[in-house]
Amino acid sequence: MEYRKLANTDLNVSAICLGTMTYGDQNTQAEAFNQLDYAMSQGINFIDTAEMYPVPPKADTYTKTETIIGHWLKNQPRDKIILGGKVAGPRRGMDWIRGGPPCLDSTNIREAIEGSLKRMQTDYIDIYQLHWPERNVPMFGQYLFDPANEYVSGKFGEGERKEWVTIRNQLETLAELVKEGKIRYIGLSNEQPWGLMEFLRIAKEYDLPRVATVQNCYNLINRGMEFGMSEVLFRENVGLLAYSPLAFGHLTGKYIDDPAAPGRITEFLGYSQRYKKPNVTPASKAYAELARAHGLTPTQLALSFVYHRWFVTSTIIGATKMHQLKENMAAWDTKLSPEVMLEIEDLHLRMMNPAP
Repeated sequence: MEYRKLANTDLNVSAICLGTMTYGDQNTQAEAFNQLDYAMSQGINFIDTAEMYPVPPKADTYTKTETIIGHWLKNQPRDKIILGGKVAGPRRGMDWIRGGPPCLDSTNIREAIEGSLKRMQTDYIDIYQLHWPERNVPMFGQYLFDPANEYVSGKFGEGERKEWVTIRNQLETLAELVKEGKIRYIGLSNEQPWGLMEFLRIAKEYDLPRVATVQNCYNLINRGMEFGMSEVLFRENVGLLAYSPLAFGHLTGKYIDDPAAPGRITEFLGYSQRYKKPNVTPASKAYAELARAHGLTPTQLALSFVYHRWFVTSTIIGATKMHQLKENMAAWDTKLSPEVMLEIEDLHLRMMNPAP
């Protein structure tokens, strides 16, 4: 396993991070333990989770993932494991999370982390991330910024407009938690270039914790990170934690071979609008054909592409079956030839970002 220095931290993280958002729904505790044990045995030292998990988010499964991780973590050498957690931001339709959750103010962030620490049976989280921005931004399949959707914190009443919790206030709360030893470093998730730059600017201006990581979607059919954000990561020395490298299974080719194949897309109908767009299936089919023409599996092609991009610090992989986890990890040893990379770029130019 390769280890990489996480930007502006003293952490060396494995280039592959184990994602856990199936634990407590698609995976039982026993299955989760098997995955965690196997990943650690293969050199992974980085685990990513969130208070909202498992997904799709539901009232009856909320926090089950963290609870499972806690049962496992209590028997592990804590200082050998790098744990990433997330606090859920404002979101309609999730009233079971702190009443909405309404905002990312001090009360909500503190309630979230205290709950996470208790469930995971640990005193601290290594990288604590804001799961999505407090402010109005397009995300989770949205791709157009719309000022008409402006909101900030508070309730989401019809036509209601309120000031959102400022980035400075969010950072001040996180600074208190760092000082208290409850978190070591901070990160963002599902963030945009403007947001990342503002967090960095305000942290510098007011001597507050500096963002170390951004966790965003990145894969062959969603390369939005390359439009503006990759330059920011480079120039500001921020690490990318790439999630969804297989595009919810689309890039394994399984839905091309069998549209009814078991997976999140078929088991949770209506979930993940990002992958419902018109060119997702044609693009996935083209990448699968490219892989097979070069003696690769679609999974190898998709994962190797993300694993070895220059701006990716660690790639978050998840699996429901052990054989999937083993295949995903083994794909690390696949290196794509210059010829294959040129063909990938040709496809990208012809079917650019079908799953924004």
